[in-house]
Amino acid sequence: QVQLVESGGGSVQPGGSLRLSCTVPGSILTFYSVGWYRQAPLKERELVATLTIKNERNFADSAKGRFTISRDNAQNTVYLQMNDLKPEDTATYYCVANDYVYDRWGQGTQVTVSS
Repeated sequence: QVQLVESGGGSVQPGGSLRLSCTVPGSILTFYSVGWYRQAPLKERELVATLTIKNERNFADSAKGRFTISRDNAQNTVYLQMNDLKPEDTATYYCVANDYVYDRWGQGTQVTVSS
């Protein structure tokens, strides 16, 4: 069972920043893509950002200009830097890694944006 280990969630005021981390077992380069989804209460899970092995990035419209996604190959870790956070960013954030066949999911980390 592939275990994705997430960290970095928490509570922050509007306009603040957080960085989420997700470490995959083994080499991150064995995955076609890594990224983040989020799910707010009573809403469907939605894409936030993904990064492929070819360094192609895809962002939700709500994340463009505020969030960045990066990968540290030596640490087998993908990061989501979130700036200018808004209350509507409040959700559980899930790391996902696609190994060319399956999507592997992390357990989720909570992000709460409120004043």
